[in-house]
Amino acid sequence: MPVVRRCALLDVPRAAVYRWPSAPRAHDLETMRLIDELHLKHPFYGARKIAVVLTQGGHKIGRKRVARLMRLMGIEVLYRKPNLSRRHPQHKIYPYLLRNLDINRVHQVWSCDITYIPMSQGFLYLVAVIDWHSRMVLSWRLSNTMDKSFCIEAVAEALDKYGAPEIFNTDQGVQFTCEAFITQLAERGIKISMDGKGRCLDNIFCERLWRSLKYEEVYLKAYQTPQEAREEIGKWFLFYNNERPHQSLKYKTPCAFFEATLPCGYGGQGGVLPTSPQAQQQQKTDQTDKEKEKEKEDSQNEANLIPSTNASHVLHAGAINQQGCFPP
Repeated sequence: MPVVRRCALLDVPRAAVYRWPSAPRAHDLETMRLIDELHLKHPFYGARKIAVVLTQGGHKIGRKRVARLMRLMGIEVLYRKPNLSRRHPQHKIYPYLLRNLDINRVHQVWSCDITYIPMSQGFLYLVAVIDWHSRMVLSWRLSNTMDKSFCIEAVAEALDKYGAPEIFNTDQGVQFTCEAFITQLAERGIKISMDGKGRCLDNIFCERLWRSLKYEEVYLKAYQTPQEAREEIGKWFLFYNNERPHQSLKYKTPCAFFEATLPCGYGGQGGVLPTSPQAQQQQKTDQTDKEKEKEKEDSQNEANLIPSTNASHVLHAGAINQQGCFPP
């Protein structure tokens, strides 16, 4: 039955009916993988140059198809655009706070970014939170959509495990400028920093992490399911944090460097430093109350011990008298 006839029977306007989006074809998925590799190597290549390079490599493809796949992947060429100062009226953009900043301790600066993960059938999006000084990956999430929820969950996990940093840096994506994401940082008194538009070097450590992940893990495998991708990427992050030596850290692992430079008293769950003077005062008050309760319990135990000892002594004396002996 024609679509027009169906709309007439259901009393639905024809202009309001859309077809269901089809799944990406296998040939498109392979092309997207090649585009991602080229974009990682040469982020300044646009759709025209990528189409030329792929065509020279034996893949017949046009500029418009490359541009369509790049939009689907959520990547774009890096170049200076006109009217960089124009922002979305409903989204507040924060200034970049890391320029010329001496980053010399852990928990001074965290950053967050999203990248594209190809699979054999389909693709995923990966978000990760890292500590700039130690390069340690604090948390990460995979998602099949570019919504805000998986970004908020990743940041919430890092904050719960490690406390709050001084500065949190992201790009200007809508996932990071939404109210829910900004609120969870602002409530903890964290300074918010955002990259300049089109400036990948403002978040260079995340970009370097993506390069290592893709060349050492993702491009060597073809994940069949999201579960497999989650397990394998999780194993690589464990390897990256705990086993892989990092040249800029004097060949220490990020985890070892993180723990070695961790401020005294700063730890994971239950050992995180308070983020405000009021919290510090509350912590001291709670500790004092616990000490007083312990002293009170010790005094009661000593008081109960004295009658118990006397009773034992009298019983022992009575037993001796029954045997015809003098009490001691």
